[in-house]
Amino acid sequence: MQHELLNAIDLALAGQWEAAHRLVQEYDADATAAWIHAVLHKIEGDADNSRYWYRRAGKMAHFPDEPKAELAAIKQGIESNAA
Repeated sequence: MQHELLNAIDLALAGQWEAAHRLVQEYDADATAAWIHAVLHKIEGDADNSRYWYRRAGKMAHFPDEPKAELAAIKQGIESNAA
């Protein structure tokens, strides 16, 4: 699953929102996937949906974060945990 989440982040950073969204939806029960999902909806401009996913992820404090930097931080966290 970690590989798929990293792929979703890379897709999002490359501007492929729909592909990233489809991929991350497969893992919605996972808190990290929910966090990525929140960022994707923030990028989309859907603040209400984004807040929903931030709440599910337990990451509401990150709602004001800049999306690309936030995705990079999530990616770094996943990679650190995999090491």
